[in-house]
Amino acid sequence: MFIETEGTPNPATLKFLPGRDVMGDGTADFAGPDTAARSPLATALFTLPGVARVFLGGDFVTVTKSDIAEWQALRPQVLGAIMEHFVAGRPVIEGQGAAVDEDVSPEDQDIVDQIKELLDTRVRPAVASDGGDIVFRGYREGVVRLHMQGACSGCPSSSATLKHGIENMLRHYVPEVISVEQVEA
Repeated sequence: MFIETEGTPNPATLKFLPGRDVMGDGTADFAGPDTAARSPLATALFTLPGVARVFLGGDFVTVTKSDIAEWQALRPQVLGAIMEHFVAGRPVIEGQGAAVDEDVSPEDQDIVDQIKELLDTRVRPAVASDGGDIVFRGYREGVVRLHMQGACSGCPSSSATLKHGIENMLRHYVPEVISVEQVEA
């Protein structure tokens, strides 16, 4: 098994591509070992000293290191853990994830559908190429609430991406959008 590694805009995060489906259509973000119980892969990665966050994408795994770790030492350990997991044939996720709460008024559903379509077709593919994902969390009174995951979470350029890129695009295509704000979990 050959696993490619790519850098991301977040210097604390690397993207690992095992050459096979990881999550398929879904994603899963684990901000720490206490949240990873349903993922044998994330649990294995959190046993490595210096792993701070694990994000599982369609065909990639994004790992964020802590400030005390160096990629030179951690990268081969992460590669080994991912390879061992897939060679052993273990599941990536066990059971179903919790449903995501969305704060949306029923009368805004047409606007929300437009926003989600733009996010799915124009934003999420670009964000995934950088090792992350963006999740719609709500829309009220012109404010779109989004949650950044994977490499995007904590990335120095994520707020610029959110405000200047995503907000400008949404305001252009959906005049009802006034602003975009980032929310945690």
